[in-house]
Amino acid sequence: MKYRVIQWATGAMGKTCLRAVIDHPAMELVGLYVYGDDKAGRDAGDIARRAPTGVIATRDAEAILALEADVVIHCARLAPPYGSHDAEILKLLASGKNVISINGYSRPQHWVGARLAALQAACDAGGSTLMAAGLNPGFAAEQLAVVATSVCSQLDHIEVVESVDCRPVRNPDYVFRILGFGSDPETVDANDPTWGPASSLNGMYAEVLSAMAEHLGLTLDRIDTDHRVFAATEDLSVAAGPIAKGGISHVNWRWRGVVEGAVKLTMSIHWYMEDAHLDDPDPPLWRIHVAGQPGVRLSVDLEKRAGDATATSAEQLGVAGAVINAIPLVCAAEPGLMTRPLATPFRGELAAA
Repeated sequence: MKYRVIQWATGAMGKTCLRAVIDHPAMELVGLYVYGDDKAGRDAGDIARRAPTGVIATRDAEAILALEADVVIHCARLAPPYGSHDAEILKLLASGKNVISINGYSRPQHWVGARLAALQAACDAGGSTLMAAGLNPGFAAEQLAVVATSVCSQLDHIEVVESVDCRPVRNPDYVFRILGFGSDPETVDANDPTWGPASSLNGMYAEVLSAMAEHLGLTLDRIDTDHRVFAATEDLSVAAGPIAKGGISHVNWRWRGVVEGAVKLTMSIHWYMEDAHLDDPDPPLWRIHVAGQPGVRLSVDLEKRAGDATATSAEQLGVAGAVINAIPLVCAAEPGLMTRPLATPFRGELAAA
């Protein structure tokens, strides 16, 4: 069988997912939603640098809702505050389409009240399932770090540290407004939940820790933040534009999950435009430290296949792979809000379809 797929948004990550769908023998692209007028009306293959598909990109959400599809890959860009994409996801779910998000929704059950009720009601109305898939959120914490505890008879603490070089990111609005680079660190309180970047990320990573806790059978007392910003040591020229000396060049986001009064889970993300504030000038993508009996240390990087000279990064390819491998599980799941399983491996039988 082929899975009928709608791709929602074609930024750097979305475009890589779009290519993966077009290229995969078990996937059939049936719709493409875009945000930009410059992409509307173009063939999906043109946008993805593939042969024509016959699927034309549209900005008409109602046309997308009217399509018959098994799943929507939702790749909308981060936008403050967290949950700002709920409205479109609710409509997609209620229209009978399963949804995979690469930016959040790791465990909406973490929340109580109207938001959770609305998401569940949309799944009920459409007989659909909502699940997150990606790298982080997704693979690093909810899967890899949790599986590493399989050898532990006692668990003291899990720390996941991600380090991302943001210098190649080209979109100025994303870099300077959404992520907060270039701002005056003296005027920024990174732990103020109303600061734009924090308002986008705090809810997302609260769900990550909540999903980890669910897998581990832990009950979170609360989630604390301990974010830090660092100033540029010199004038910087990066792909998105200049960052003046003294402007924010490095943000270390840190969320700490407290269980029975002690910190049990830590997610730490370094987004940086210079390596001056890193402990290791060439860090791996992820370092995972499980403290327990015994302890576990993992260092993980992603790499592209030898000879791949495209501009697509290994991380972008990894997000697309994580999504493709999640599609059969989401489509087979009972309707509702689904925490990503501990394993969503490559499916050889689909690749040979």
